[in-house]
Amino acid sequence: MSTPTGFMEFKRELPGDRSPSERVKDWEEFHKHMSDEDLRNQGARCMDCGTPYCHVGVDMLGGTSGCPVHNLIPEWNNLIYRGLWKDALDRLHKTNNFPEFTGRVCPAPCEGSCTVGLIGQPVTIKTIEQAIIDKGFEEGWVVPEPPEKRTGRKVAVVGSGPAGLACAAQLNKAGHEVTVYERADRIGGLLMYGIPTMKLDKAVVQRRVDLLAAEGVKFVTNTEIGKDIKAEQLVEEFDAVVLCGGATKPRQFDIEGSDLNGVHYAMPFLNGTIKSYLDSNLTDGKYLSAEGKDVIVIGGGDTGSDCVATALRHGCRTITQFGTHKQAPLERDTLNNPWPQFPNVYTLDYAQEEAKALFGSDPREFSIMTTRFVGDEQGNLKELHTVQIQRIVDETGRKVYEPIPGTERVFPAQMALIAIGFDGPESTLADQLGLERDRRTNVKAKYGQFKTNVDKVFAAGDMRRGQSLVVWAINEGRAAAREVDKYLMGSTVLV
Repeated sequence: MSTPTGFMEFKRELPGDRSPSERVKDWEEFHKHMSDEDLRNQGARCMDCGTPYCHVGVDMLGGTSGCPVHNLIPEWNNLIYRGLWKDALDRLHKTNNFPEFTGRVCPAPCEGSCTVGLIGQPVTIKTIEQAIIDKGFEEGWVVPEPPEKRTGRKVAVVGSGPAGLACAAQLNKAGHEVTVYERADRIGGLLMYGIPTMKLDKAVVQRRVDLLAAEGVKFVTNTEIGKDIKAEQLVEEFDAVVLCGGATKPRQFDIEGSDLNGVHYAMPFLNGTIKSYLDSNLTDGKYLSAEGKDVIVIGGGDTGSDCVATALRHGCRTITQFGTHKQAPLERDTLNNPWPQFPNVYTLDYAQEEAKALFGSDPREFSIMTTRFVGDEQGNLKELHTVQIQRIVDETGRKVYEPIPGTERVFPAQMALIAIGFDGPESTLADQLGLERDRRTNVKAKYGQFKTNVDKVFAAGDMRRGQSLVVWAINEGRAAAREVDKYLMGSTVLV
């Protein structure tokens, strides 16, 4: 415990951000940094709460409560308060392979479960986490740590997103020879191509990839398992195979006009922009441009927000984001959304802040549904037709959306970006290997065991659990590595 009265002595503070109207002119990370003294004060706000819900990491009523990788948050908060940064880094790395990723892109369910948040503002856990790992790299404390000896066992990891990288890191630490296969031209999965650079600088991703390579992990890019290499061949050549390919099949949005020019799914829009930026600083033109267009983003989640921020940087004429959910309340609903659940309250994400700075208002439209796309004579999108909706319970007891008569509207648009989620993993690997799947088409493998119905084959991350948080992917990658180590060696040295 830092100081018994820290949460009363110091107010919650966050690092400042670069001005929204200025940062939309570039693709660099927008968060500023706090001083060591300010971080020490924020660490002092962490109290000895007896049962620290911040690191429980459980699903609660459709949301995550606490940290899924079970970060030892009170311990490293106390170490920061005492100025023991290197010790704090060691403590952080015990549970999290990649705090530089989670410290940047995790929505911080740990803060939603912070006990201080019961009576005030929670501890700035995410900010401290990022500061610890960033200082670790700056001071040269984070160095390659290859295993002292090898087991002679070979493991293939399919997919290099957070689950695949976490699994590979742990298996390599146990001494196994690990090869990670990635179909894209760069390692990182959604960390590299799914999350915009202003949220996660790709140099930060590459830095960790280079570190893993120096520790002995082998990376193979531009190779799609199931196409370039048959899945059965991989199983034959390796002692174990871990599938971490993600849930990349977009949820279909088949309404009238969805085949018009200008209607796109979110990931090709985001991926193309990121790749073009990395390859040529967008000079090659190999991306879907929103420049000069009225853009509608359909989907109110993180991916939709990333589309908003990206379109703003392209130079769109207007931007609007649709969500079927109603606007959240300004304060937590303690009856239906009690602590330690993640608080469902009205906030402006970075993208909405930027849109408001440029256009004067929150770009979101709530409780709205697109009924059809309308195009011109050349087959190009020109407008969206919508209706307001309300959620009701039908005669079968299901919660459904019902249109509200008389609320029809028309929005001009030359680009519509569909960001309504994903329907599970692509089927190539599952079909080739004969893998069982659950009702949501995810690869069937029990959590905690990760073993599929096919010998030697394991599954983890979004490919197993469905679309989820980066921190859950790391949790599953680490846990799957433990099970693979047990399978190969009879017991495990991994924690």
